[in-house]
Amino acid sequence: MFFSVIVPVYNRPDEVEALLKSLENQGYSRFEVVVVEDGSSISSKSVCDAFKGNIELKYIYQDNQGQGFARNTGMKSAMGDFFVILDSDVVLPNRYLEILSDEIRKRNLDAFGGPDAAAEDFSPMQKAMDYAMTSFWTTGGIRGKLKDRSKFQARGFNMGFSRKVFELLHGFIDPNRGEDIELSIRIKKAGFKLELVPEAWVYHKRKNTWVTFAKQAFSFGENRVNVSRYHPEAIRLVHTLPSFFVLFLATFLIAVFFLPQLTGYFSFLLTTWVIFVFFDASWRFGSAWIGGLALICSLTQLIAYGSGFALAIFHKAARG
Repeated sequence: MFFSVIVPVYNRPDEVEALLKSLENQGYSRFEVVVVEDGSSISSKSVCDAFKGNIELKYIYQDNQGQGFARNTGMKSAMGDFFVILDSDVVLPNRYLEILSDEIRKRNLDAFGGPDAAAEDFSPMQKAMDYAMTSFWTTGGIRGKLKDRSKFQARGFNMGFSRKVFELLHGFIDPNRGEDIELSIRIKKAGFKLELVPEAWVYHKRKNTWVTFAKQAFSFGENRVNVSRYHPEAIRLVHTLPSFFVLFLATFLIAVFFLPQLTGYFSFLLTTWVIFVFFDASWRFGSAWIGGLALICSLTQLIAYGSGFALAIFHKAARG
């Protein structure tokens, strides 16, 4: 199997360099890399040029159109029979492509999505954000831990599909508002086999600050509603839970001032969740400090996602 690895990038040459180094170290050699510079003011061209002697690499520049359309540009220029789509801020384990090739053949997949993980050298904040995005206590385990792999909706940081899928569906139809989820749903509706491949995980080296992490989580909530414009069934119960968490916190604050007899009940529920998150994250990373940061990030993720989701639902209803 010949892979075309498609990487959109915007002003992040240092991330591209780390990703290309991990591709250079792959045990599997039948692949090319297509880097699409999406209107960056800080170019990655010199970084890409430095790797051209070691891996088969194509660099493309286009005016800024958004990551979804940048991926489409890359796939139109690609030579592979299977496209692997990665974000510029991921790093691959050495056997990533080998494992992916084996799983695609073994399971006869037309498309796949893989999970993300935190590497040992990640900062405490990066590990905390990873926990907030992947833990059962925050996302319900829908980002890489589903028992039924066929229900997985692939994410753009680690996903892919065959050339046949691309030629029939023409890739992404939205530049950056849940475009990966929308395409995942469309792939399945077209009758193709898309499943989670948990063995094909990547290190996702997010460079968010706490503020940008909150903004990103808010946009994720909005994006889920945006996807429902194309696929009404895209919104399921699990996606509404963060909004109910926000409602729970708001009700708790009201009870503190106006219904003190109920505060004990609310306090018990919130304290139980806090304890589970703190100790689970502390155990996973072997650090109480990271456990504390993970608790902050988990609260941030739920509140921001839930608020973005609820606000987008309100705007959608108001527009009729």
